[in-house]
Order: sequence, then C-alpha cells, then structure tokens
Amino acid sequence: MERAEKHEFVTALNAELADTGVVVVAHYAGLSVAQMTALRASVREAGGSVKVAKNRLVKLALEGTDLEHLSDLFQGPTVLVYSDDPVAAPKAAVDFAKANNKLEILGGALGTTNLNPEGVKSLATMPSLDELRAKLVGMIQTPASRIAQVVNAPAGQLARVFGAYADKDEAA
Repeated sequence: MERAEKHEFVTALNAELADTGVVVVAHYAGLSVAQMTALRASVREAGGSVKVAKNRLVKLALEGTDLEHLSDLFQGPTVLVYSDDPVAAPKAAVDFAKANNKLEILGGALGTTNLNPEGVKSLATMPSLDELRAKLVGMIQTPASRIAQVVNAPAGQLARVFGAYADKDEAA
C-alpha cells in the first residue's frame, strides 16, 4: 500500500467508525480463509461489517472519534466487527466465537462506553432492534384485540342464549 492509499484508507475507515453504533475487536490468529469468509458472511447477514487492517492504520483511523479509547486493544492480528445496530455485530461475533474458538473477543465499544469481553457477550444476548420492535407492536395490538373481545362478548353470550332456547324448543 502506498502512502496515498493508506491516507485514503484511514480517512474512509475514520468516517465509517465515526457513524457506527458498536465495535467489537477480536484476535483472529489461526482462522482459515474459509472461516474468515464465513465470519464476514454471518456479520454481513446480521447487518454489520468486518475489517482487517494494520493496527497502526486502525489506530490512526480511531483518532478524533468516540472510539479512540479502543487503541490499546490493537496488538497482534486483530479484526474489527462493527454495525449501526448495537446488538448485531456483538451477536454475530459471539455466535461465531462459540462455534470457533480461534476467534478471541478482546473487547469493544458502544459509543463512548468501553466494553470488556463479558460486556460484549452480555450485549450479544440482548434482543435485536427488530425483535424489540416486534414486541412493541405485539404489546400495542394486544389491548386492541382485548377491547374487541370485550365488545363482542355480550353479543356472543346473547347468541348462545338464543341458541340454547332454540335447542330447547326443538327438543320439546
């Protein structure tokens, strides 16, 4: 990589990281190309991105962002997993790390909050933004369906009473 390419890469990565919601940093030593491709695919499917770059370039890209405190984690072969959704990247990284012990989660950041490996794992167990939206819609719809049941209940009871009288008259 030439100097101009490095500068362009650092600028682009800085812009990406400044707008991201959560970042997970992990060691990937020992992962095969196929395993790394599987990691990229699972993170992309979850709505995130994966970057592997020289630690020095990543540290330069982190300067001036809220994630600057992550610079200490970049030692050895590291990978960045990040997404706008605060749960997507940690969930994808933790799920992949469970299936493959060669991916070691070092920590991460949720905005300006520093996360240790346990913090990343607990963030991964939370429901995603889409799941929370579905629960909220379900909670909103539940009272409406209950109101409809209450309003329709007297009419249903009245119909059952008329039906019982009709059956009684037929039997007599």
